Amino acid sequence: MENQTKDQQQKYEDFLALHQGSAIFVMANPWDAGTARLLAAQGFPALATTSAGYAFSKGKRDSNATLSRAEILANAAEIVAATDLPVSGDLEDGFGAEPECCAQSIHAAISVGLVGGSIEDATGDPDLPIYAFEAAVERVAAAAEAARGQPFLLTARAENYLCGRPDFGDTLRRLQAFSEAGADVLFAPGMRDLNDIRTLCRELDKPVNVVMGLTDAAFSIDQLAEVGVKRISLGGSLARAALGAVMRATTEVLEEGRFTYARDAMPGADIYRLMRGR
Repeated sequence: MENQTKDQQQKYEDFLALHQGSAIFVMANPWDAGTARLLAAQGFPALATTSAGYAFSKGKRDSNATLSRAEILANAAEIVAATDLPVSGDLEDGFGAEPECCAQSIHAAISVGLVGGSIEDATGDPDLPIYAFEAAVERVAAAAEAARGQPFLLTARAENYLCGRPDFGDTLRRLQAFSEAGADVLFAPGMRDLNDIRTLCRELDKPVNVVMGLTDAAFSIDQLAEVGVKRISLGGSLARAALGAVMRATTEVLEEGRFTYARDAMPGADIYRLMRGR
């Protein structure tokens, strides 16, 4: 148990150092142990789980109504065990509306070896897609209190832009309040205007995460660094890219009767090397 704690503490310190350093970094999102090993071998300095990628692998939609805390954390535990990299968890809305649910999710995340995780203010209810401001802040505060003194970096997400409410003012207000409530990293997924991202980074006092690959916004790493972004994540986009490759390959087989997709396939020997037991 002491070795496990030390390992987790070291991963946390490595993760913290990435946020405190001068350089921007990219955090890739595996959806299982195999993709975690592949992405680690590619050289990413940290990983994060993706509820979307995991849901697709189970034949489900990405929704807090269909994904339980138990299965999300079981998947996270497999990813943690597959690599020595720091792993942050996609904890959705904390798996419940009450602040206590968010706190319980943080404790559970730490128990499976995650050294970070995100809590979002989306409800999953299409009629009321975003938690009211006060409730959203209380939820982040409960999560921050649960993480206090633990090897865990809390990311707070304002989901306006993904929920059809591209309200920059409200998004900034929420993220500022989340920072005051104790969040370590701030995140507003779905923003597509580089100047808005620049303003967001300037007005916030914590590292800002931006997700790429979910929309057609084509900012480069250098552009995002220039406007002040500290961390880039890829969300479910790698999982969708993999599914796209499968669909293109099978379409070629069924419609053209050809198998040229194999030219782009990863060699089996390379996969075997990455998937060996540790």
